[in-house]
Amino acid sequence: MFNNVLLAIQALAAAIGVYQIFLSFFGWYRRKERITHKPTKSFALIVAAHNEEAVVGALIENLLKMDYPRELFDIFVICDNCTDGTADIVRSYEGVYACERTNPNERGKGFAIEWMLKELWKNPRQYDAIVMFDADNLVATNFLEYMNEDLCNGYRVVQGYLDTKNPHDSWISAANGITYWFCNRLWQLPRYNLKLSNFLGGTGMCFETKLLKEMGWGATSLVEDLEFTVRCIQRGIYPKFNYDARVYDEKPITFRASARQRLRWMQGHFDVSRRYMLPLLWQGIRTGSIVKIDAALYIFNAFIYLIGFLVTLALWFDMMLPGDPHLTSIYAKMPLGLSLTIVLYGYLQCPIAMLMEKVNWRMYVKLLLFPVFFLSWWPIAFYAFFTQNNKTWSHTQHTRVIRLEEVQGKQM
Repeated sequence: MFNNVLLAIQALAAAIGVYQIFLSFFGWYRRKERITHKPTKSFALIVAAHNEEAVVGALIENLLKMDYPRELFDIFVICDNCTDGTADIVRSYEGVYACERTNPNERGKGFAIEWMLKELWKNPRQYDAIVMFDADNLVATNFLEYMNEDLCNGYRVVQGYLDTKNPHDSWISAANGITYWFCNRLWQLPRYNLKLSNFLGGTGMCFETKLLKEMGWGATSLVEDLEFTVRCIQRGIYPKFNYDARVYDEKPITFRASARQRLRWMQGHFDVSRRYMLPLLWQGIRTGSIVKIDAALYIFNAFIYLIGFLVTLALWFDMMLPGDPHLTSIYAKMPLGLSLTIVLYGYLQCPIAMLMEKVNWRMYVKLLLFPVFFLSWWPIAFYAFFTQNNKTWSHTQHTRVIRLEEVQGKQM
């Protein structure tokens, strides 16, 4: 009986995995984004910052050099519960607004954004769109040109390409970078090519102001980006991925810092999946919407990690028992050629994505330790499942001061 249940669970996880593999083939090609509209849209650039005095200056200098008319965008930095000199640094730049918020009872980026938007709605000047960044980011200078183009073409929510600004710092930052290159190319791009919904990534996000006023922000979970994405999809508003609008994010360089960050993501992911997955799946089935069904499967991924971990433990434990195995792996039920093909392509997806993304050849050496990073998701998912009600925001410290020219130079 237990073996049959285990096989059914494996079959469900395998079916979702095969579905994602099928989608990935649609990321093997891309259409280059074109800019046909002149700059007309006005933007409020919001930067979320908590004790970011080490890095916020580099981002502000970067944003002030955007290839976009200066009169069409303003920069607002949320100095959220800061105890360092973040606000003083922001005020040292002419025309940049330091918006100080103190609320120790509501910590986290989601609460800070909600507060900032309410402050913006009081502002005499109103903007066509809101763009959100993190303080550790760097942004391609043509980013707003692409956002202007997408808004003019009728898109209401846009996610830029999340790249890595420090992949060479350690094997951990390299593993994070590999994960993002894979996700951009073989998760986000296929969904864009197939006209499915894309997913917000926490930074490099653009929102039509009218939409934010209609919906309200309301996303205060540990993964506010995923939560807002799901709320949009429920309303039939599908975020769009802009491959050519680049944002460079600082990745943790130690395993401890990375594990803390990923634990927060997983806790939030379980929370959002528990609240939204089944309603969204039922809505998709009831209305015949492939987009909503795909989105429901996407947010179920936290449980896929958990299932993978528990099933693997069960199979390994069974193998160590004396006598013949009592449990059956799903791969044993497949034709050998099919199972080998699935496993092989699963392993090759990351190097394939890196090849298509034209990643520097030195990064391929870091693939040797990538399986360690990947497998570490399993215990993180297990612990996150039992602590998903923890809503405490854990801050990732950023110290890597790099300029945009350095990042682009290393990529070349």
